[in-house]
Amino acid sequence: MHTRPSTMPLRPSTSTSAVTSNSSRDGVYKEFYQNSTAPRIKSDVVLVEALRKQYPSLHVTVVPSYQCNFLVYAATGHASATPIDAENASTENLKHRQYTAPAKRMDGGSGFLYDSVQFGKWMYKWESKEYILYYIVGSDGPYDSPMNYLLGSTPMVNDELMLAACRWQNSIRKSVLVFDGGYWQYSSELWQSIQKANWEDVILDAEMKKNIIGEVTKFFNSKDRYKKLRVPWKRGVIFHGPPGNGKTISIKAMMHSLYDRDDPIPTLYVRSLASYGGPEHAISLIFRKARQMASCFLVFEDLDSIVSDAVRSYFLNEVDGLQNNDGIMMVGSTNHLERLDPGISKRPSRFDRKYLFPDPNMEERVKYCEFWRKKLDSNEDVEFPKALCEAIAGITQGFSFAYIQEAFVAALLVIANGDAGEEIKGDGPFGKEYEYKRCVCKKSDFEMMVRSKVEDEKHLEKYLLWREIKKVIKTLREELEMEKGVGGLACGSDCEKIGT
Repeated sequence: MHTRPSTMPLRPSTSTSAVTSNSSRDGVYKEFYQNSTAPRIKSDVVLVEALRKQYPSLHVTVVPSYQCNFLVYAATGHASATPIDAENASTENLKHRQYTAPAKRMDGGSGFLYDSVQFGKWMYKWESKEYILYYIVGSDGPYDSPMNYLLGSTPMVNDELMLAACRWQNSIRKSVLVFDGGYWQYSSELWQSIQKANWEDVILDAEMKKNIIGEVTKFFNSKDRYKKLRVPWKRGVIFHGPPGNGKTISIKAMMHSLYDRDDPIPTLYVRSLASYGGPEHAISLIFRKARQMASCFLVFEDLDSIVSDAVRSYFLNEVDGLQNNDGIMMVGSTNHLERLDPGISKRPSRFDRKYLFPDPNMEERVKYCEFWRKKLDSNEDVEFPKALCEAIAGITQGFSFAYIQEAFVAALLVIANGDAGEEIKGDGPFGKEYEYKRCVCKKSDFEMMVRSKVEDEKHLEKYLLWREIKKVIKTLREELEMEKGVGGLACGSDCEKIGT
């Protein structure tokens, strides 16, 4: 039997007297314990009292940081903020050192480190006036609450800076307001996306494009006319039709053109009604912000999914209830107009105009192929003569722009991977499994269509892109026929399975 030496215990005693004795506790835990078990206090009361004692000649204004971010305002060049006691930051400031991973792993990079300030103070200068700014993250509840404590010579001087910073924070900047998860947030990513969308690149019927642009532009230019006629200055339009035919790109192009005006019109984009307060509360927040930001462009993409039967009456009440919605132009998009309640889709003064985005006609398909030809103009690996544009457009009748895009992408990937010349096998470009039945007598339907639609088809066979895109289009056409419920014919023992 071995006995433990009595000279030095390997761990602290677990006796009651040792546990309860303050002298035996770890010093850090002691402070943590005292802080955690102390009576709850309101940080503002303690901090404001301390600031008044330290700066008796200055006025203190307490401002929640979510409402007015003075540091961001200074970082954009509207003011200057210099840390006080920067050389002694370890004693005067408290920061959390944090890590952010790269936004996209494929772009490489190792991420970066940054400081999350918990307690800091700055000498703040704005329009020749000087202030002292404290930024402190308190813990007065379940959530940390960052607060600004602004010290200036008078209350009026503080208010002037606060108004300027808050107005800027709520102004139209290089970002789009997006409602998602129950609150509004600025999205610079969506802003960058709409910068690439221009009406010149949107392929639509010329008259329809003209009407859409005119409808929205005239609305925002006609405030005085509406007022003179004593009618509410509000409108709504619905973009509807099969998926993949330009509804989203048209909305983005409109957003871009509205931001480019001499008097920019902001866009409020609604992604979902998911909210901590339920969808009814979300609808209230959405229209409250729209009224605040008016005149504005309020976008509901996939309107039939956002406005369900459960919230329909609440939505309609916000649209044309007692509240003033002057200056709000609503646009809703849907792939299924028939799913919308008639109270939304047919009742005047809600969504007044409806625009159908059908599958593109021959002329529009040619233009879309020309768009791809221009994109591939500098690619030496793909020969794309102008004659292919009409040829591809001729054999994609009934295709949406999205289907034609998939045809180009799939064919180009085959060429890029060096798989040209092989048969398309497996689940197809959309990753779906089909058991496609067709009569043997109709196995050559696609080839017959190609010969009937394309002049001098044999001459085009020398182009690799033409050979590969024909294979993809044939597969896509079979999938499209299955989705539309056509092509599944049976003529007895002569029938066989074709495709997957």
